[in-house]
Amino acid sequence: MDVIVLGGGLMGTASAYFLARRGARVTLVERNRIGGGATVASFGNIRRTGRHLPQLPLAHRSLRLWGEAEKMLGRDVEFRATGHVRLIFDEGGLADMRSYAEAARPWGLELEQLSPREIRARFPGLGPDAIAASFSPHDGSGNPRLIAPAFAEAARKLGAKIIDEARVEKIERTDSGFLVASSKGGFAAEGLLNTAGAWGARVAALFGEEVPLDARGPQMGVTEPLPHRILPVVGIWTRDKDYGAYLRQVERGNIVFGGAAERVSVDLDPGHAAADPMRLPTQLRAVARLLPAIAQVAVIRTWSGCEGYVRDMLPVMGGSSTTPGLFHAFGFSGHGFQLGPGVGDAMAELITTGDCETALDDFRIDRFNRGA
Repeated sequence: MDVIVLGGGLMGTASAYFLARRGARVTLVERNRIGGGATVASFGNIRRTGRHLPQLPLAHRSLRLWGEAEKMLGRDVEFRATGHVRLIFDEGGLADMRSYAEAARPWGLELEQLSPREIRARFPGLGPDAIAASFSPHDGSGNPRLIAPAFAEAARKLGAKIIDEARVEKIERTDSGFLVASSKGGFAAEGLLNTAGAWGARVAALFGEEVPLDARGPQMGVTEPLPHRILPVVGIWTRDKDYGAYLRQVERGNIVFGGAAERVSVDLDPGHAAADPMRLPTQLRAVARLLPAIAQVAVIRTWSGCEGYVRDMLPVMGGSSTTPGLFHAFGFSGHGFQLGPGVGDAMAELITTGDCETALDDFRIDRFNRGA
């Protein structure tokens, strides 16, 4: 079948690739540059820890694909399974970690609990005041700047048409499928996949499907390069959002960090999000709790990006409840980077076969109507 994919972030480009690999004729339409939206603003975290439990099968599926990405896409997208450690500084965080670890075990996620002595021995310099930590050894990180262009190029080699910097002017249902009019011409197809990110709710609304979604921007930063010593991605178990920081060190030595700063509202027209320098000192204090040495390091850049946050913090995935041939995969609420390859593979399976081996029921778009 023919499929138009709306949106050229990680979800859209991965879907285009897996659709083309299944033999579909694909046209991807992106309003800006490929991977230039929420994807490139991402922290690059590939974690399963702390996810909504019914989301774990999709996360497992995606992790397998991350492991195959270099061979599959023909380039290194800097996926490194260096592990994910979450530090704990109080009894509330410890209780939350133990409760989650027990609940996640039947879903196929095993978390190792580390003592203070084990933290110091395995990860020197991290969280000197931590009373415990969880560790997931098979998770890690990837490069947000590389992954969407890599999927787009691989899809193009399989015959997909990748149309970027094309402003969408009209979307309509026709007798034979869908018609998308853009600043670079019109495109027709039997199927339409909405991977428009923070704009996804607008597309869904055209077909009578309302999704409570807010556009917000996280605050991210990166330091000058240091000797490469921190292997895992580092986070925290905490009930206090003011301490919810995270960091990772890339192989070039820079430390990328985020969290511990309220996400700011973003106007979808034009959809540009900017970091607020006034929030940086508070954010760095929270990051220093995880890595005290960062207090002596220069921050060389900060940035933000436009992300779509659904009211229940779960994505919208699956077929439309109103329109045959329409499918959705948007609203990943700031935690979609790890899921990207799995989302693309699952949506391609659903669109081309009518079924999906990974359960997606929790992400159906009609859940908001059911709750009304």
